[in-house]
Amino acid sequence: MSQETTYTKKLDDLGRLLASLFANAAELPHLEGIRLHLEQIVKATLAADLERTALIALIESRQDACQRLQRLLGDSERMATAVRKMLTAHYGLGSEKLAEFGVQPFRGRTRRTGPGIPPPEIGQPADSIDDTTADS
Repeated sequence: MSQETTYTKKLDDLGRLLASLFANAAELPHLEGIRLHLEQIVKATLAADLERTALIALIESRQDACQRLQRLLGDSERMATAVRKMLTAHYGLGSEKLAEFGVQPFRGRTRRTGPGIPPPEIGQPADSIDDTTADS
């Protein structure tokens, strides 16, 4: 009995067995029905192997297409980022025209002050404000 492990080797082994059964059909008339049944199964197996091979090629083609798409998409995103930076340089950081291109114009920054926290005095750095709760 054969110990083949790959599809190709198993199919080759079955083909050799069928060829041997056909060559010795005169000596083995009682196996004729089994040989015909085995031949049908091997033909179906060969068809399934061809289909598997075609699907593998299709999957590899699909993988290549996905890899190409990812590469091109990355290139496109990098190019779009560069174009947006150029548009910002051309129109200016705060230009509302940038919104047409999907770029957020700089509209200034609002300082947040919480309740009970006084805003820093003019001329006094924010770090030098005494925290009276830290001493207790």
